[in-house]
Amino acid sequence: MTERSSLNYTVFKRLLAYAKDYKGLFAFSVMCTLILAFLGPIRPKVIGVMVSDFLGEAEGSSLIFWTVIVVVILIFEGLFQFLSSYFSNLFAQSIIRDLRKKLMQHILTFRMKYFDRTPIGALVTRVVSDLEAITEVFSSGLMNIAGDSISLIVVIILMFIEDWTLAFLTLFPIPILIIATRIFARVIRGALQLERDAVNGLNVFVHERLTGMSLVQLFNRQERELLAFKDINKKHRRAHINAVWAYSIFFPVVELLSSLSIAFLLVWGALNISGNSEKEVDTMYATIASFTLWVHMLFRPIRQMADRFNILQKGTVRAERVFDVLDRENQIQDNGSVIDCNFDQRIYFRDVSFAYVDEDWVLKNINIEIESGITIAFVGATGAGKTSIVNLLGRFYDYQKGDIFIGATEISEIQLDYLRKNIAMVLQDVFLFSDTILNNIRLGDETITREDVINAAKEVGAHDFIMQLPDNYDYQVGERGGVLSSGQRQLLAFIRAYVYNPHILILDEATSSVDNESEELIQRATEKLTQGRTSIVIAHRLSTVQNADMIIVLEKGEVVEQGTHEELLNKDGHYRKLYDIQFTEVI
Repeated sequence: MTERSSLNYTVFKRLLAYAKDYKGLFAFSVMCTLILAFLGPIRPKVIGVMVSDFLGEAEGSSLIFWTVIVVVILIFEGLFQFLSSYFSNLFAQSIIRDLRKKLMQHILTFRMKYFDRTPIGALVTRVVSDLEAITEVFSSGLMNIAGDSISLIVVIILMFIEDWTLAFLTLFPIPILIIATRIFARVIRGALQLERDAVNGLNVFVHERLTGMSLVQLFNRQERELLAFKDINKKHRRAHINAVWAYSIFFPVVELLSSLSIAFLLVWGALNISGNSEKEVDTMYATIASFTLWVHMLFRPIRQMADRFNILQKGTVRAERVFDVLDRENQIQDNGSVIDCNFDQRIYFRDVSFAYVDEDWVLKNINIEIESGITIAFVGATGAGKTSIVNLLGRFYDYQKGDIFIGATEISEIQLDYLRKNIAMVLQDVFLFSDTILNNIRLGDETITREDVINAAKEVGAHDFIMQLPDNYDYQVGERGGVLSSGQRQLLAFIRAYVYNPHILILDEATSSVDNESEELIQRATEKLTQGRTSIVIAHRLSTVQNADMIIVLEKGEVVEQGTHEELLNKDGHYRKLYDIQFTEVI
């Protein structure tokens, strides 16, 4: 438990470090909180004076004066309550905006290996839900704890100044309340940890099932997935019930102790009212009025302080997970500095070996030389390592052995952003954002004009089908481009690659899942796109790579053959076997 508390304290201090850029907002929020902490406790004292004057049959002008004073105090309390709430939330949202930006920027630098192993739903939870919980640390937790603490001190001081005997009497239940608060805080922390895990599990499950809904329905798994969801949802409910259980016990204890203080106050008044002069009795009534309001001011902040600590605990628990992502420096791969590499040079693979997991090698001792400006094709059975090679070239993954050079420059020395600006990929599974066709092609690059996109579409052969859509280039393609066919999505990917004018073009199974009409368009787009640049084509269907300048055959992660289509057919080796199998299947 001590280790855990120390960790949270460290995380909390780290959160506070983000406040340094907004010192002005923080200072103003603190000032408003301090003023409120003093204004609130003074009001019961003024009301006590009013009661004393009223019972003492003071003149009407005196009562009006004190009434005006109370009204003015209430107005100022309302004003500073507004200012404190507004600026503390502005302060909190400013910090979370920066933290969310930093988190997203950090995630965007991670290797693909991280995303392979981390559920997307978990990352969505970090960027959205976890950061929202951290917002409350600054907007509700921190400021209110400071304000409530100061208010408590002021109330206690005023109580002792008014009547120290009565102050001791009414504060008698406070130690019990403090013990109850500590127990509550410990119990609620465990409940929050369960809630955190439950929320994360629920987010991951829902995200995966909604993303893969077509698969769920295709294999008629609706009932099974619903049963699994019910189980996860039950765990989520149980985690929240644990927190509710703690609250349902703690709040009645607070109310009981508060009532006990009021009871002590009334008993004291009843015992001391007899035998005193009328003036002393009036003073006693005024004291009881003030103490009654102070007791409520005393117990309410203590009860709410448990909530505030709950907010701090919840925020620090969520912050631990956010900082865990931010601290993953080993996942970052952008360590290159070269930004002036000539990409119109040969590409060399020298004894390259690569494994996704440990030493389960996907590629083994790859030695390849790719001439500048030619079209080279990689063929082989599924799992031979074709896609892995191009993933290494784009540095989506880093190889464990060997070297890859562009000219004389090793690719890890090239700045990642600069490297990928010069490489374009058209994948088998084209991803489109829920946006317009125009924006999906430009990908936010304002230097690419609408005219550039239209001209590229005409060159690729996709302009006609786009013009037939409602709103043409402003047509909303839906989530992941779901309203378009596979062939249409592929054509948009070709336009996207064309407008970025890369030095190196990679086509990964670009025609494997399209109809014959779309394949013809894509073949023409491929011919247009590969002219004058180094092109790497990955294909399962050999009919699409027969015109390549060089064909490399991979088997079980190794290069087993290379040459032109005619040369490989004459060798009567692996390529010839693949060719015979495919064309025999066609016949």
